[in-house]
Amino acid sequence: MTRRLLIVEDDPGLQSQMRWCFSDDIEVALAADRESALTALRRLEPEVITLDLGLPPDAGGATEGFKLLEDILRLAPMAKIIVVTGREEKENAVKAIGMGASDFYQKPLDADILTFVVNRAFRLAELERDNRELSSHRNGTNIKGIVAASSQMLTICRTLEKVAPTDVTTLITGETGTGKELLARGLHDLSQRADKPFATINCAAIPENLLESELFGFEKGSFTGATQSKKGKIESANGGTLFLDEIGDMPMALQAKLLRFLQERVVDRVGSVKPIPVDVRVVCATHRDVRQLIDSGDFREDLYYRISEITLDVPALRDRDGDALVIAQSLLKSLGKQMDRPNLAFSEDAVAAITTHPWPGNVREMINKVKRATIMADGKRVTAADLELSSGDGEADDTLNLRQVRERAERAAIMQALQCCQFNMAQASRLLGITRPTLYNLTDKYRIETSAESPEVRQ
Repeated sequence: MTRRLLIVEDDPGLQSQMRWCFSDDIEVALAADRESALTALRRLEPEVITLDLGLPPDAGGATEGFKLLEDILRLAPMAKIIVVTGREEKENAVKAIGMGASDFYQKPLDADILTFVVNRAFRLAELERDNRELSSHRNGTNIKGIVAASSQMLTICRTLEKVAPTDVTTLITGETGTGKELLARGLHDLSQRADKPFATINCAAIPENLLESELFGFEKGSFTGATQSKKGKIESANGGTLFLDEIGDMPMALQAKLLRFLQERVVDRVGSVKPIPVDVRVVCATHRDVRQLIDSGDFREDLYYRISEITLDVPALRDRDGDALVIAQSLLKSLGKQMDRPNLAFSEDAVAAITTHPWPGNVREMINKVKRATIMADGKRVTAADLELSSGDGEADDTLNLRQVRERAERAAIMQALQCCQFNMAQASRLLGITRPTLYNLTDKYRIETSAESPEVRQ
């Protein structure tokens, strides 16, 4: 990630010397007075600022510098301000620190010391930013692993947050790869059972003759090979949450036994006549249409009503406005860190491909494609070819203008990113994988208002 530094210094020669102290991975802006400094502050949103207190029209004093310091503290409270003073102006440095500056540096210029002080400020800003992200979950939700900016998915997450503290049995439906298990874990993590077990079993992955003993457990000698008693998944989750994935594939014979457990909250182990009481919250999930299964006689209607006291219908990725690009950016960032390629970004054709691809495999498909692209990309830009995507899937349509499609997709993605980040331009540009000046150019191009108070298109 490019680090951003604003140097406020009225001496052109010293400006130039300070500029060349820093490597190319630091984006540097220069300002010679209060007005130009405030303009640069709004456009660049720097993490670190060096501020010479002696600015015109009071170059021999510090009144203008202190006024600018107050402005910066008000407009960019998270920025790290390094006050630059002369040898005989220690009292000004102390006053500036008291007002909120993070450090000070005394002239004359020493490149090594200046670089050390600035890099220390960048490191402090980075640590504070990481801490804020962990605390506030910048992906727009409080659910671990769920990245969302669309109104459709945020509505699901808000509902989940309300349901989680209760013990109601919840059914999560949606296509394969939409994140149903992550939502189930979110229900557990946000509940009062969070410090208790979370047990999961895939009803479609275990043979029918073994599923009953896996769920309910068995007693020693109940069948050949049962050399000792064993708890089932339900008992193992006692006090916590039981997640029954692909409940729509549960055999009819077991559905009756599960219904009895849900009604009476007791478990009958295979080969036992002694019921065992269990306190567990049940969450189920399926990619199948349970109503159709009921109509075809493959699922008990009474069990359906027991497991669906609350239903969360997770939309497919193609139906989440703007989420595809937001999720792809998040995946590229995390996978890039894992694979020691932390500065990757999507090219324009990759952005267009991501926003137009229908994603039949949903997030699971996206994970595979972004992981491949992270490995295969040449340089710092990930292209549509790296993702094995085309910006126009299927047969070409003479009436389809690709430029217009791309512009609509860009505008939608920018709006989603701004709303997700509460219209913080620095965060939105990082989320979109573009520079801040590029984001400003795009908001001007599409006439998008960049304040939370007026998020509509400018007329």
